[in-house]
Amino acid sequence: MTESTKTALVLHLASGGEPLVYALSEEGATALAARLQTLMTSGGVDAPLLADESKVTINFAHVATAHFEEAPSNRVYGSANKGPHGFAR
Repeated sequence: MTESTKTALVLHLASGGEPLVYALSEEGATALAARLQTLMTSGGVDAPLLADESKVTINFAHVATAHFEEAPSNRVYGSANKGPHGFAR
């Protein structure tokens, strides 16, 4: 698996619970990867481009950990292949 295939942003919130997974566009993943460390350390806010061409605003002050991985086949926000409630099938 190469870095270019890792377009799913996985956010583990400081408050706990299930992680949030967003399907980023290639452009969005590349742009965010360059800034992720700075956003995490500063608690900044960013709005990456998702695979379905929408954006999500993320306040990294509430994120405990964040990483990229290969997009899973389900439970992904922003996927171009949406199912009910915005999740990919």
